[in-house]
Amino acid sequence: MKGLFITSTGTEIGKTLVTATLCHQLKSSGKAVAALKPIISGVTDDTMQGSDTALIAESLDLPLNLEVINRISPFRYKAPLAPTMAAALEGRTLDYEDLIRACRIAMAENQFTLVEGVGGSFVPLVGDKLVADWIKDLGLESLLVVGSYLGTISHTIATLEAMTARGLPVRAIVISESGGDNPDLAKTTEEIERLTGLRVAVIPRLSSAFAPWASAPDLAHLI
Repeated sequence: MKGLFITSTGTEIGKTLVTATLCHQLKSSGKAVAALKPIISGVTDDTMQGSDTALIAESLDLPLNLEVINRISPFRYKAPLAPTMAAALEGRTLDYEDLIRACRIAMAENQFTLVEGVGGSFVPLVGDKLVADWIKDLGLESLLVVGSYLGTISHTIATLEAMTARGLPVRAIVISESGGDNPDLAKTTEEIERLTGLRVAVIPRLSSAFAPWASAPDLAHLI
């Protein structure tokens, strides 16, 4: 297996925490790992500190310089919007073929590559291309990151069924505990396991603001 695609049922669910956790755990176990979050919006090169790109770089023990930023997140937009809208505001268009090429180069150059998507699995990228097309064109299995909020079981099953209908294999599900009032996490996990038949791991709310991925439970067993 050359890598995994980290996708989700929506935005702000916890994909980057999962990506950073896997980077840290795989690297700590001696496995060579690289990670991309090729598309990122809501940042500039001057505001990268604390961004998702910075978190991934830190989990890989890489400096946050322009070379590393370009390697992890080559497609960057200032507006915190979906790629199509963020690019349009800058008079730009995401080049889908360049996106696929950048990912394939990383996959060819590295033993194992994590590719983190943007938003959910069916976010539009450019033209009629969705994140789901991106996943299919890379030929990677996915980790599906979901929340623990009320309604997540429905969102999880709907996303999983839509991905399955497109021939996109999902290796496992990671529940990233949502903030606020949530249903019983253990029961939510049990139901998602029962209804999907997939392995399910859980990342609880982590209190550490510094390197939260370092204190996350084991996810490497999912690979």
